[in-house]
Amino acid sequence: MKIVVGGQIEKTALAAALTNEFIKQGQVVEIAVLNDIEAAMAIQSGNADYYFGACNTGGGGALAMAIAILGASRCATLGMPGKILSENEIAQAVNSGKVAFGFTAQDIEIIVPLVVRLLVAKNGS
Repeated sequence: MKIVVGGQIEKTALAAALTNEFIKQGQVVEIAVLNDIEAAMAIQSGNADYYFGACNTGGGGALAMAIAILGASRCATLGMPGKILSENEIAQAVNSGKVAFGFTAQDIEIIVPLVVRLLVAKNGS
């Protein structure tokens, strides 16, 4: 699995959290930190499988370029200030084929473990 990290803030922290969670799941993945356009283009071209981004609102800077390049139907805002989607809602986003995920930086430690578990379950080990 190839993961790209875009968004506006905490890219290094987000990449580290993703790496740690995939390791906990026994998975070896390729994670690249890119600017937003490069990250979204990597998904569009098939050079990456999933996009993760963080910003202060969860959907603006985290996903703006992904939405513009991939289309809103392939993107999901999983968390915003004061609200994180339920586990069922996040599972529905992952299982319905969303490939770009945005959330607030302060929710990295809550959202990343759940999404990683769901991606591993969806894509097999």
